[in-house]
Amino acid sequence: LLAEDKMDPSDPDFKYLGVDRKALMKELGADSFDSKKACWVPDEKEGYIRGDIDSTSGDKCTIKTLKGETKEVKKDDLQQVNPPKFAMIADMANLTFLNDASVLDNLRQRYYK
Repeated sequence: LLAEDKMDPSDPDFKYLGVDRKALMKELGADSFDSKKACWVPDEKEGYIRGDIDSTSGDKCTIKTLKGETKEVKKDDLQQVNPPKFAMIADMANLTFLNDASVLDNLRQRYYK
């Protein structure tokens, strides 16, 4: 693209053509993300839900989900969460953690928002 052909985020049609990454990072609260605690927890209804590790004991972790629930899960059942900068990314091969939960979450963000 030439410089004059680039998309302008102030254009009303921009929301259909691209993602304003700065606004998205602000909306997602990228400042509060902790990669050591963030995890995906298996869920029967939604597949995976986002949570934070509260404590670890042996091979079990106590997780507080974003819904406010507390779950005890085996470490092997948890999956890592990508940093917010990868939210709604078009090419999922660029994800830091390419796992089932991250792919499902990326698709949800892109197509249900």
